[in-house]
This record gives sequence, structure tokens and C-alpha cells, in this order.
Amino acid sequence: MKPETLKTKIFLDSGDPKDTESILFLLGFLDGQTTNPSLIAVSPGAKERLLKGEKFSKKELFDFYKETVQQISSLIPEGSVSVEVYADKDTGANEMYEQGKEIFSWIKNAHIKYPTNKEGLKATERSIKEGMRVNMTLCFTQEQAAAVYSATMGAKKGDVFISPFVGRLDDRGENGMQLIENILKMYTKGDGHVEVLTASVRNLNHFMAAINLGSDIITAPMKILIEWQEVGSLIPTKEYMYEKGELTDIPYKELNLKEPWQEFNIRHELTDKGIERFAEDWNNLIQ
Repeated sequence: MKPETLKTKIFLDSGDPKDTESILFLLGFLDGQTTNPSLIAVSPGAKERLLKGEKFSKKELFDFYKETVQQISSLIPEGSVSVEVYADKDTGANEMYEQGKEIFSWIKNAHIKYPTNKEGLKATERSIKEGMRVNMTLCFTQEQAAAVYSATMGAKKGDVFISPFVGRLDDRGENGMQLIENILKMYTKGDGHVEVLTASVRNLNHFMAAINLGSDIITAPMKILIEWQEVGSLIPTKEYMYEKGELTDIPYKELNLKEPWQEFNIRHELTDKGIERFAEDWNNLIQ
């Protein structure tokens, strides 16, 4: 069962309902799950089809995505399931919004994942006004997090997640966990309506550090959740110190959360690369 002292919500990062079942059995709880086109592409159902030399039509793939998400939702009806829209570098806000609106109707506990770029923020702004819940993904800077806060002003707590990708920052020598720390610090000056979801968690140290920092949510692959269970679902003590190794610091910036989101510099190459990767994985499934 969930440790009584654990305030952070624990999500599974997977596109496979069988993983959901396994983690529920292992941990005794699960607060939610995150999916994306890449995870759906490597799910057993998709891989089985590809091994037969078959691909999906666009409609078949969307239907497969819907069925998978509905299976996951049925296993964690009280949790949250993040479902990503299809977007490439040319996808506009209107197309993202229309996809998001359709996906939001699939299940009662959806958070729609939009990329943290200009078009994604436009779609998010509209979605929040229409009463939808969102998860802004592929976040790599404090400025992007500030823009998400600004674009979603007026939303209720629990309706907006932001997903900084710590592992991908680590990959290029930057301390991804410091971005989490910086965003959490910045958000203390706001109304608390945006929850920080630590994503791209690569190891148990990332996981422990996110709990220690007070991240609202952590999403982790099955492997790491198993490792956490093997150490007794340990909660780090006040003495816990994250060892950053050779990773370089990400300085904190003083930003005004009341500024219009368009005033922030939200462009980041890793966001662009992430969009490209998700689109490629998705398109590889289509005939």
C-alpha cells in the first residue's frame, strides 16, 4: 500500500495495460499513468502487429490507442491517465485542440498531453477554458514552466500538470533534477494550480530526489517502480542528498508568473527533438 508519509503521487510511465496490472499488484496502489506515442508504439499489441508485417491505417491506430487508454483507465478509475495528441513540427493549435477534445471524451480521468511549444500552449489555453485537463509535456526550462502557469491561469488544482524531462537534460550534461527544484521554487509564488510531474526518470536516484524535493507527481517506468518496491518503498529522510556527479548546474531565474505566456522564451531544441521523435514513432506504425 501507499506509504502514509508519501505526499507525492506515483504514476507509471507505460503504454501497456498489463504493466498497470503488474504495478497495482506489486505496490498495492497507483495514482495514475502516463502514455505517449513512443510507448504505444512499443506496446505488445503494436509490436505483435508489426511482427506479422502489418501496419495500421490512421483510423485503426487511433482506435487501438483509444482501446489501450480505456483499458488502462478501467484499472485506475480514480487516478489520472495522460494521453498525448499527435503533433509534428507543423501541427497547429486548432488540430491539437480538436484531437485533445476527442481524446478527452474517451475516458473520465484523462489529462491531455500537449507539447510545451507555441501551438501547444495555444491549444492548452483553449482547452482549459473548455473545462479539459492538460499535461504539458517536453518541458526543459523554467521559462516554459512559467508560460504554462500563465496560459492556464484560472484552472483548478489537479487540472494542469507540467512534465519536465529530467533524464534528457542529464543526457546532455545538465542537472535535470535542478530544473525540478527551480520550477517548484518558482511556483511557490503562485496559486498552486499547476502540479509538477517529474518525467523522464531514468533511475532510482531521480525517483528519490523528486520525492525529496516535493514534486507533486513522479512518473516512472515499470523497472524503476519495481526497484523502489524492492527497497521497501523507501521514503528519503531529511538527510538525503542527491549526487549530481559531473552534471552542470541550471541557475534559478526570477520570473514573473503574471506575465502573458507569449512574453516568455519557450523555444528549446529538446522540445523540438522530442516532438520529432514521438511523430516518427507514431508514423512508423502507419501503412
